[in-house]
Amino acid sequence: MIAADWHEAETFGQLLSERAGQVPENVAYRFLAEDETAVEISYAELDLRARAVAARLLAATGGRRRPALLLFAPGLDYLAGLFGCFYAGMPAVPAFPPDPTRLNRTLPRLAAIIEDIDSELVLTTSDIAALMRDWLAGTLPPARPPVLVTTDDLAAAELADGTTEFAAPDAELPALLQYTSGSTSLPRGVMLGHTQLLDNCARIAEGFGIHPGSSGGLWLPPYHDMGLIGGILTPLATGIPVTLMSPVAFLRRPLAWLRMVSRYGATITGAPNFAYDLCVRRAKDADLVGLDLSTVELTFTGAEPVRADTMARFAERFAPAGFRAESFYPCYGLAEATLLATGGKPLTGWRSVSVARDPLELAGTARPAEDGEPVRELVGCGRAGADTELLIVDPQSARELGDGEVGEIWLASPSVAAGYWRRPEQSAETFTARTEDGRGPYLRTGDLGFLLDGELHPTGRLKDLIVINGRNHHPVDIERACESAVPGVRRNCGAAFAIEDEPGAAERLVLVYEAEPTAAEEHPAVLDALRAAVSLEIGVPVHAVVLVEPRSVPKTSSGKVQRWLARRHYLAGELAVLARWPAVG
Repeated sequence: MIAADWHEAETFGQLLSERAGQVPENVAYRFLAEDETAVEISYAELDLRARAVAARLLAATGGRRRPALLLFAPGLDYLAGLFGCFYAGMPAVPAFPPDPTRLNRTLPRLAAIIEDIDSELVLTTSDIAALMRDWLAGTLPPARPPVLVTTDDLAAAELADGTTEFAAPDAELPALLQYTSGSTSLPRGVMLGHTQLLDNCARIAEGFGIHPGSSGGLWLPPYHDMGLIGGILTPLATGIPVTLMSPVAFLRRPLAWLRMVSRYGATITGAPNFAYDLCVRRAKDADLVGLDLSTVELTFTGAEPVRADTMARFAERFAPAGFRAESFYPCYGLAEATLLATGGKPLTGWRSVSVARDPLELAGTARPAEDGEPVRELVGCGRAGADTELLIVDPQSARELGDGEVGEIWLASPSVAAGYWRRPEQSAETFTARTEDGRGPYLRTGDLGFLLDGELHPTGRLKDLIVINGRNHHPVDIERACESAVPGVRRNCGAAFAIEDEPGAAERLVLVYEAEPTAAEEHPAVLDALRAAVSLEIGVPVHAVVLVEPRSVPKTSSGKVQRWLARRHYLAGELAVLARWPAVG
């Protein structure tokens, strides 16, 4: 364990400054461009750039500390902007930059964040500033014109100065506003201080078994908790190098991720479940030639339901390249707890349990399946770490539940955030929960799961639950049944949700799926296959099925399907429909 040498630092500005003083020439971050060429930045170089950015921020605001919206493509400019905010003592608000080809999909989320932070300060690069200037002027109130601060045009004199001192933490302001992905609701700004961030980095270092020879290799978006805290802040805190690449580059060429790991001998990597599926589907035998994954000691998987079959397929496909199945590390976390909440032990692989489906869905009880019973296989996501209390609680009565009983996951930990930015009522509801007998406060995660011998087994999202004929169904199970049985739909590109014909009426199941590029005459067969898959595998009737155009099912910038938004589009008639059942007109 190597985390003890940075515990005296109180902020990430102090941490970067210390690294720059101790090992100035060491590579802090390496970034792979679209063509897989690499650019590197040392601790000393990043320190100088961050100080210059901090000076610009302070000059632009007259020294006022305002939340700064960070709009950057992944890369070194983003890093300089992030640490510039830390040096200036201004809350950093990372956000996915606007996509010029899909402004109608990316700008509404930015507008919601800008309205929520109530700040006109934007930190970005010159090209994005040119794209955003007029839009920002029309979005902000006339009395508050946008303040655009760029970081890619720092003059030599600014970089040579290097005298800007980092500001002391302000107890009234967070270090970071981590906006939730918006997978189940509109995004909310989670207030994270340096204390919570440092605490969670220590937990990650301990859980991952990080040592002086460790190194990272990641493609995860730097705007969300997994990529930002796991991929940027933890490597700085532990002093290990990390190689990063754009998530867009990964989606275009998934095997570029594994080539990066192989090329730089990374020992730690990871991603959500869908990424492993994508690699297996895209990999050809030729892609394994020269690929060496034998250095990987830990492959974390989280952020969405972890599937045993996905890990098994990935391990089998890439075993010839030296990948070890025991490196898989299922874990559970969320932005409201900074990042990591539970995890296992390195190099022990995954454990899953097969439980009877009907008791799980009807009574919320996990028990072993008997012969002939339908089952659900659920992966264990480890245990809570030191100083963390994890409970499974009945969300209605607030009664703590026992082993094998499904309820809401509640947490108490030094990593838990202070609340949501400027949302006191939602903060109180989410972060100050108490059990039936008065214990607390706890964080209500909104996730469902159960404990078996102290290990957490997540089962789904509380708000996503579909209740039909008195039985609880998790959308992910329905979507999985569709994707495993129907070849005409795109994997990880569908949404199962419930609607009510009128308030209080029984819920009805709706499926919305992106169709693979096929002839229109094949769509009726795909619709029939989706209905049959749900009927046979899940045992519930389908009210409606809609096939839509590729890349039209709404997702967060981290790739999670936004079922709530798909439902909204369905009810408003705003889907890009290719075919539907029952037919209309």
